[in-house]
Order: sequence, then structure tokens, then C-alpha cells
Amino acid sequence: MASPALPNISGDLIWEVVRDNNCFLAKTRQDGGVQFSRDPLNLINKNTRKHAGFVNDKAIGIVRKDKGFTVITKKPSAPTKPKEAFLKSEHSGAKSSRRAYKSVANQTAKNGYRADLREAAVQRVSAIRQSQRPVKPEPEPKLRGNKAKKAAESS
Repeated sequence: MASPALPNISGDLIWEVVRDNNCFLAKTRQDGGVQFSRDPLNLINKNTRKHAGFVNDKAIGIVRKDKGFTVITKKPSAPTKPKEAFLKSEHSGAKSSRRAYKSVANQTAKNGYRADLREAAVQRVSAIRQSQRPVKPEPEPKLRGNKAKKAAESS
């Protein structure tokens, strides 16, 4: 989990110090050296100041569980107390997808998080829910034309 910032240091200063070297950074040499982030409080997984959860005072993250997902929120009121700084709320897979999207959207909107985080949180929940669905087997293709005639004659 991301360590909370000290209250007397600005997030901008922390970002300038750690933007090129931190434990969440994943650098690639392909596509012009794109940098990604593994921060659990980063919904977009881009290594940018805007999306870095460990730098911002208020951040939200969504993590996959076996059946369902967990929403992690960061409170700005307790930056030096790691146990109190993060709230976790677990959502089971039994709930319908629409109810899950609505609960996450309400949780982000009613607690004063940015509107772009709300949209990204719903997208992350949607991707998690889609990955948890069972894969349907592909139906056997129906034979048509001469192949169908040959199959009917042989059986």
C-alpha cells in the first residue's frame, strides 16, 4: 500500500522527487518508453501526477478479489496514521453489475472525489466484473451446403 505523505510536505514536491524512481513504477522500452504505475490507488495505471494515489491527498483504488472487488479510499484527515488513512470496503460478486457500478459511483461522488476518478472507478469495476464472468464455450458451427448433405447421408 502507498505510504501516506507527511502533512508539512506538498504533494507536488513529493512527486518531483519520486516521479522517475519509485516502487510502483513500471518502465517499458517499447512504444517510446511508456511509464506505467502499479500503485493500487492509481485507477488509470499511468505514471502521472494527476493519477498517482500515493501523492494525492484523496485517492481511490479498486482491487480485484476472488469473487468481487475491494474499494480502497484514502482519507486526507490522517496522513501520518497509516492504519486510519485507508478505508476498505468489500463488494461481493453476488450483487448485480449495475448495483456495483452505482455503489462505487456514489461512494466517490458523495465523498468529494474528483469526477474523473468516478468515471475511472466505474470503468475499473466494469473490467473486473467482466474478467470474473465464466467463459462461454463456442457453439459448434452448423454445416451448410454440400457438407451438410454429406453429413446427413452418413448418419
